[in-house]
Amino acid sequence: MDVTPPPPIMVASGLLPTGSLLESLIQICNEVTTIENIPITQYKNVSTMIRRIKLLSSLFEEIQETNSQLPPSSILCLTELYSVIRRVKSLIQACKEGSCLWNLVRSESISNQFYMIVKEMSRALDILPLSLLKIAADTKEQVELLHKQVKRIDSLVDSKEIQRREELLQVMMSSSSKSSMSKGVIDFDKVKAIMTEIRLETPLDYEEEISKLEAEIEKQAGTGGLIVVSNINNLISLVTLSKSKVFNKEDHRTAQDEFMRRYSQQNHYPSQSMVINIPDEYRCPISLDLMRDPVIVASGHTYDRVSIAQWINSGHHTCPKSGQRLIHMALIPNYALKSLIRQFCQENNIQLTDPETSSSSSSHLERSPSMKRKLPEKAVDHISATKAAMDTVKMTAEFLVGKLATGSIDIQRQAAYELRLLAKTGMDNRRIISEAGAIPFLVTLLSSHDPRLQENAVTALLNLSIFDNNKVLIVAAGAIDSIVDVLGSGKTMEARENAAAAIFSLSIIDDYKVIIGSRPKAIPSLVGLLRDGTTVGKRDAATALFNLAVYSVNKVNVVVSGAVPLLIDLLMDDKAGITDDALAVLSLLLGCSEGLEEIKKSKVLVQILIDLLRYGSPKGKENSLTLLLGLCKDGGAEVARRLLMNPRGIPSLQSLAADGSMKAQRKADALLRLLNRCCSQSSKPVEGKQIILTE
Repeated sequence: MDVTPPPPIMVASGLLPTGSLLESLIQICNEVTTIENIPITQYKNVSTMIRRIKLLSSLFEEIQETNSQLPPSSILCLTELYSVIRRVKSLIQACKEGSCLWNLVRSESISNQFYMIVKEMSRALDILPLSLLKIAADTKEQVELLHKQVKRIDSLVDSKEIQRREELLQVMMSSSSKSSMSKGVIDFDKVKAIMTEIRLETPLDYEEEISKLEAEIEKQAGTGGLIVVSNINNLISLVTLSKSKVFNKEDHRTAQDEFMRRYSQQNHYPSQSMVINIPDEYRCPISLDLMRDPVIVASGHTYDRVSIAQWINSGHHTCPKSGQRLIHMALIPNYALKSLIRQFCQENNIQLTDPETSSSSSSHLERSPSMKRKLPEKAVDHISATKAAMDTVKMTAEFLVGKLATGSIDIQRQAAYELRLLAKTGMDNRRIISEAGAIPFLVTLLSSHDPRLQENAVTALLNLSIFDNNKVLIVAAGAIDSIVDVLGSGKTMEARENAAAAIFSLSIIDDYKVIIGSRPKAIPSLVGLLRDGTTVGKRDAATALFNLAVYSVNKVNVVVSGAVPLLIDLLMDDKAGITDDALAVLSLLLGCSEGLEEIKKSKVLVQILIDLLRYGSPKGKENSLTLLLGLCKDGGAEVARRLLMNPRGIPSLQSLAADGSMKAQRKADALLRLLNRCCSQSSKPVEGKQIILTE
C-alpha cells in the first residue's frame, strides 16, 4: 500500500519535510559539534555555542529514540531550531575560514550576530512543549536550564577580545602613514604579541593570513564598501611589514650567517671571516638576498625577478611589501638599481652570476677565488637606489613631454607611447609624469587625426588616472569632453575601449559621476560600446556604466539609452564573459522605476536568473537574488508564480539559504519568505500540491 508523504513545511529559511525533521536536526547538530580547530577570535562564543548545540542534540536523539508521534505544537519549535542551528554552523564556518585579524576588527559585529542567534534560540525554546515530550527528567532539566541561560543573556561581547582589538587599531593608526613606518614608530614587539595571541606565530601563518585578507577584499570589492576595502588593505600592509620586521629582526643575522656559511664551504673559506655589509636597498624584500635581476612591479616596489615571479605564480595578486593589489603582472627591469648593484659587487670583489645560467636556487652570490678572507671595513657611500630610479624617471618624463610639445606627428606618437608605458607602472611614475606637465599635452592630442597617436594619448591618460591626484588634473585640463568623443568615435577600437576604462577610472570620484553623466554623448557611447566592443571593451563599458549608475540621475539615462536589453543578452553570451558585470548594472537599474519597467519586459530574465542561482559565481548569485527579490516585490504574483513553477527555483534558493555567502543567505531567506507570503495570499495551489506555510 502506498503511503502519502507528509506535506512539507515552509520555514523562514526554506522547505523541510517533517519526516526527516529529527534526522536533519541531528545531522546539523553533528556537523556543528564536530567542527575542529575552533577559531581563536570569537573562541568563547563559538565554544559556548557548540556546548549548547551538544545539549540540544541529546534532546533530539532522545526524542528520536522514543519513536513516538511528535505533538503538533512541537513542529514549529523544532523547525525554528533547525534554522537557528544552521545559522550557527554558517557563522562558525565564516569565523573559522575568515581572516583572524579582520574578525578581530569586527569582533563586536560578529558577537552581535551570535547574540541575535541566541535570542532566536530563546524564542524557539519559548514554544517548546517539554511537558508533552516523552523524555527523561534530567534531559528536561538540562533543556530548561539552557532556556533560562539564553533568555537572560544581555551581551556576548568578550572584553578581552575588545581590548585586543583596541591594541590592534592603535597599531594600525600608527602605521597609517609612510612617515610613521620610515621613522620606526610601529612597535613591532607589540605587533608580534598581538599576532601570537591570535595564533599567527610563523611566517607561513602570516602568508595564510594575507591570503585570507585578500579573499576578504574580493568579497567586499564592488559592494560600495571602499572604507572597508581600505581598512583590509591597511591590515595586509601591516601583516606584510610585520612579517618582514618581526621575523627578520630575530632571524636576519642567523639567516645571513647560514647564507655565508653555505657559500664559504663551497669556496673553502671559514664562515666566521665572511662578513658582508649589503645595503638593505640592494636586498630583495622577499628572499633578503642580494638581487641579481631587480624588477619593478605595478606598485612601484622592486624585487628580484625569480622571487617575485614565484610569488605571482603561486596565485598572489598583491605587492608583498605594501599589500597593494597589482593592477597588472608585468615585471619592468630596474636598470638604475641593477647598475648600482653591479658597482657594489665590483667594489667588494663579489661576482654576481648570470641569472640565466646560474643553477643555484638559494642565492646568487659567489666569491671570486682572489678575494681575501675579510672584506675591507671602510664604509662606502652608496647612492639611494630609489632616488636614482626616481631621478631617471623625472629626466625621462621631462624629455618626453618636451617632444609632445614641439615634435612632429611621428615624434609625438613615439613620445606618447613611451609615456603610456612609463605610466603603466608605479604611482611615483604617474606622479612624476604629471608634475612634468604631460597631462595638458596628452589631452590636446586626443583630437589628433592620427589613430595611433590618439590611442597612445588616451591610454597614457588612463594609466595616469589611476593616481587619484591626477584625476583632478585630468578633469581640470578639460579632458572629459575629449575622452567622451574618443569613446564615441575614436579612430581605433582600442582607443574607444581605453576611453571607456578612463571614464570608469575618473568616475570613481563621486563628483565626476555627475559631470560625466551630464555629457549627452557619454552614456549612449558607453551603451554603444557595450553592443559593438570586444570582450574587453564590453567589460570596460559595463564597469563604467555601473560606476555612473550609482548616481541616481544617471540610472534613467542608462535605461533610456537602451542598456537593459543589451545587458540581458550579455547574460546569455558565454563568449562575452561579463555576466557578473551585467548583473551588477541590472541590479542598480532596478532602483529606478524606468529600469524596473524595462527589466520586467524581458520574457527570459527570470529563467536566466534561476539558472545563475545554480551555476553563477558567488557575486553573480547575490546579484541574481537581488534582481529576483526586486521583481517579486514590484512584479507581483506573476514573477513569484514563475519562480515557484520552475522545478529548480525553490531547491536553488534552499541551497543558497543553507550554503551560500552571508549576503546570499540573507537574500535567499528574504525571497523564500516573500514567496511564502505570495502563496498564502493566493487561493490557487501550486502544481496541485498543498503547501503548509508558516511565518
